[in-house]
Amino acid sequence: MWEKPSLEGKANQNLLRTTDMSLNLNIIGKEMDPISFRYNKDTLILYALGIGAGVGELDFVYEKNLMVFPTFAVIPFLPAFAPFALEAGLNMPAVLHGEQKIILHGPIPTSGTVLTTARCPSIYDKGDKGAIINLEINTRNEKGELLFENQAVIVDRSEGNFGGDRGPKSDVFDPPQDISPDFHVEDTTSPNQAALYRLSGDKNPLHIDPEFAQKAGFDRPILHGLCSYGFAGRALLNSLCKRDPSRLKSFAVRFVNAAFPGDTLITEGWRLKEGMYIIQTKNQDGEVILGNGLAEIA
Repeated sequence: MWEKPSLEGKANQNLLRTTDMSLNLNIIGKEMDPISFRYNKDTLILYALGIGAGVGELDFVYEKNLMVFPTFAVIPFLPAFAPFALEAGLNMPAVLHGEQKIILHGPIPTSGTVLTTARCPSIYDKGDKGAIINLEINTRNEKGELLFENQAVIVDRSEGNFGGDRGPKSDVFDPPQDISPDFHVEDTTSPNQAALYRLSGDKNPLHIDPEFAQKAGFDRPILHGLCSYGFAGRALLNSLCKRDPSRLKSFAVRFVNAAFPGDTLITEGWRLKEGMYIIQTKNQDGEVILGNGLAEIA
């Protein structure tokens, strides 16, 4: 079960309706208009709390010497995705968020206005499994300097069999067998974790409304996939980067299964080569939540 992508406010509600539109293949190669996103220190602190940080990580939750978790890079991704989804004609009830990668070009500033531009380099036809939509989303400051990138894989399960290229096979990064991880971090999420994380912009009712979650096939609201991603990012930042955000260069994962508020998230990492680590996050029952993870550390 892969995590559904999330949209803010009115766009979120509109896109969750079934639509008669079909996938717009003309979106391939098109660069969308930049979307402006303004944030301040309170925005960053709220995000940090949403991914489990507390007073034990004071520089991320207190404005005095504030630093920014690198995974905050996913937050401007969300408002840029909404207009893309509309123009691409995605059938949102059939859409799954398959993979996410951030690439950092330096520490994220603690306040400012950023401009985020989405582009779709390719769409692949996976037949009955649907269409694979690859997204590249760049975020720049007002001077035009590139701050960070998001790369996402989106699956529209209703739009396969359109006669397109099936695309290349994905790289596989599985933890090595019978080798202890280089780090092991356990974080128990709060029963209110999704309610808190949604205040960073992801208002999908799947994460708060029990009735909506049941209609989607879950017995209760699930944790945001990007919240689990933030927990994993915190774990590797504290374990591999000595809490220095400038040391994390990139972090990629595949969303494998849903986690629930109150779950314990167990993140482990194995050194693949100098500066590269395989990352995996499981829940308390051993079920993989984030797989195929790869982190680049300076």
